[in-house]
Amino acid sequence: MCSPDKAEEQLDLHPGSPASVSERASDQASLGIEPEDFLDDEGYAESISTSYASSIASDMRRGIEENGRLYAAYGQHKPWVPVDDSELDRNNFQHCKFTLLMDNQLHLAPIKPDPHKILDLGTGTGIWAIDMAEKYPSALVIGADTAAVQPHIVPPNLQFEIEDIEMDWLWGENSFDFIHARELILSIRDFPKLVQQSYAHLRPGGYLQLSGSLPVFKSDDGSQPPDAAYAECGQIYFDMGDRIGVSGYEPSRFKEYLQNAGFDEVQERVLKIPINPWPRDERMKQIGAFELLHFREGIANIFARGYTQILGGDPAYFEVLMARARDEVANRNFHSYLYFYVAWGKRPDAPI
Repeated sequence: MCSPDKAEEQLDLHPGSPASVSERASDQASLGIEPEDFLDDEGYAESISTSYASSIASDMRRGIEENGRLYAAYGQHKPWVPVDDSELDRNNFQHCKFTLLMDNQLHLAPIKPDPHKILDLGTGTGIWAIDMAEKYPSALVIGADTAAVQPHIVPPNLQFEIEDIEMDWLWGENSFDFIHARELILSIRDFPKLVQQSYAHLRPGGYLQLSGSLPVFKSDDGSQPPDAAYAECGQIYFDMGDRIGVSGYEPSRFKEYLQNAGFDEVQERVLKIPINPWPRDERMKQIGAFELLHFREGIANIFARGYTQILGGDPAYFEVLMARARDEVANRNFHSYLYFYVAWGKRPDAPI
């Protein structure tokens, strides 16, 4: 499912065919990516009838259609990212990209080899949870999301639940060996609360891992244009987040939140994602192919509802901007990248 060839096939990538981040990001990701030589390119009542309850459940699962896009109908806050087929495809390709970025590992947290219970927050299509259920057949894996878009045929040790993870959790405390959350785009308004709830629901010795990308585009060799349209798209993302109280810079604070919540052995890795297959290194080239596919085919999903409704932006201007950005990110002479933060920590072991 995660073969980089899929990205290249869809994009025909074979030859021939604004703000700085924290200092530690630069330090950790300082290992440069060498570019390949390339010249050319392009609320509900307490008692309700069974039929009414079924209707509500049906609406929650079906979602809300708006301007030809489908959005989750459950949750205390309005969702800004759709849950239709286009977005589900983006979600799956993102999983492939992030897994490849982490050296084909599903997680960096050093969890025990025989976990009993794993929780995936914001599971999306459930692809990470499915892979984890297959990797750890002895564990019960739970994938939670506000939209029921996951497949029905899954490993027997996996279950999906419709939950708003911003609300108080109903799962038992001290019950999970590993809690995972990745790329919770424009959805969490209180990450410290999320981290604190995770701490309470982990068993002593269990791990929480948070990860997310930060679309501040940079280049180490000055090849990024000063007026790059794709960099402007990144700024629009941050502006949207600021307007609704969901900071786009939260991934750079994950380590701090883990430390403040009392986790032990807190670690952080900051990785680089090239915007296209410009690197010489084959693995980084493949990651770049996935990122290019993500930007050209799926990035507009993130702005589909929010650009006009949050920022009051002009749709016509945005279409022109996106057209420019799609052309730019395909240019392998632009050696830009963005950061991907991964932070994890361990709930202290129980005293002996």
